[in-house]
Amino acid sequence: MENRTSGIELFNNSMNQTVEMSRMPQNPLEYQIVTVLLVLLICGVGIAGNVMVVLVVLKTKHMRTPTNCYLVSLAIADLIVLLAAGLPNITESVVASWVYGYVGCLCITYLQYLGINASSCSITAFTIERYIAICHPIKAQFICTVSRAKKIIAFVWAFTSVYCVMWFFLLDIKQIPHVNGIQVVCDYRVSRNHYLPIYFLDFTIFYVIPLFVATVLYGLIARILFLNPIPSTPQDTANNSIHRGRSSDSKMSCRRNKGPQSSRKQVTKMLAVVVILFALLWMPYRTLVVVNSFMNTPYLNTWFLLFCRMSIYLNSAINPVIYNLMSQKFRAAFKKLCKCKQSRAEKPSAYNVPVYYSVMKDMSHESPDHDLTEQEDINGYPISNKKLHFDNTCCDTNTFSVA
Repeated sequence: MENRTSGIELFNNSMNQTVEMSRMPQNPLEYQIVTVLLVLLICGVGIAGNVMVVLVVLKTKHMRTPTNCYLVSLAIADLIVLLAAGLPNITESVVASWVYGYVGCLCITYLQYLGINASSCSITAFTIERYIAICHPIKAQFICTVSRAKKIIAFVWAFTSVYCVMWFFLLDIKQIPHVNGIQVVCDYRVSRNHYLPIYFLDFTIFYVIPLFVATVLYGLIARILFLNPIPSTPQDTANNSIHRGRSSDSKMSCRRNKGPQSSRKQVTKMLAVVVILFALLWMPYRTLVVVNSFMNTPYLNTWFLLFCRMSIYLNSAINPVIYNLMSQKFRAAFKKLCKCKQSRAEKPSAYNVPVYYSVMKDMSHESPDHDLTEQEDINGYPISNKKLHFDNTCCDTNTFSVA
């Protein structure tokens, strides 16, 4: 009787396990199509655009400014995000299983967080650099240089590279059996509750603090640049005081000051747009992580998760588009790189003036070790001790706008 009872229990247990085992999850067809199309579009545009940003800054001498160095760092970080997070999402949405193995789980996750954190630090770095350049122009001559920017970028990547090493020890491959196969998942080693401190640390260091710093510094920049504009260089200040009583000379001096001042506003607006988009496009995912941290059953709606992911990919892809729309220098460099530059007959060069040829000539004789400063970044040419004789010809200094 006992043997019969135990046999029935074993049979019932096996039947319960069979009932509990379900079929492998499969995303709806419309979800797969939308995901593949959006990822290919966003990642394609983003990868091409960020590669162009890196190339134009590296290949064009006058584009190697402190600000553009930080933009190159941001472009490389965005490339890593698109390659490590965007493209693998295609197979994950179609197959609904992890296909890159244990090493891929560790390396891809590490690169994802490396790109995300490095991009946040790069945004913070160029925000501080803009603040020093606008609010402390004298210090910027010595602080905001290309060599110092390279050192800061090296520190940013070293810090984020070491910080993200912990993900090598926090992840593992899990196999979930189903009726029609085994689903492989790249998941945490222990319960998700143990990872809450790490998520909140990431949320604070790489989202809250950068946005707080950007809000404060751009507020100070706006007060100086738009409410209380300052002369761009000491030479301009002297010219204003000397020619204050002369109406004709005063008009020429104002025209000379208008170029650098307009260039400062243009660059600041462009970088502010980059920061605002960073805040808005990362907000859905960051909010979801925080909300799910306090919920017993996390909110994991498939379409909302897709929206959060696409927002992150869009943030990494949209910056080159912003540069092209808001920066004359980047737009011209992109056209030259794509061999789409218009002929001079259609659009004559605005700086085909003898006085600027002499300035460019002076630049060519500078020492190779000459280090570009923030003032050169703003004015478009280095400050030289040689005297330049200006005639009464009106010249448009907006040609030498930055970024």
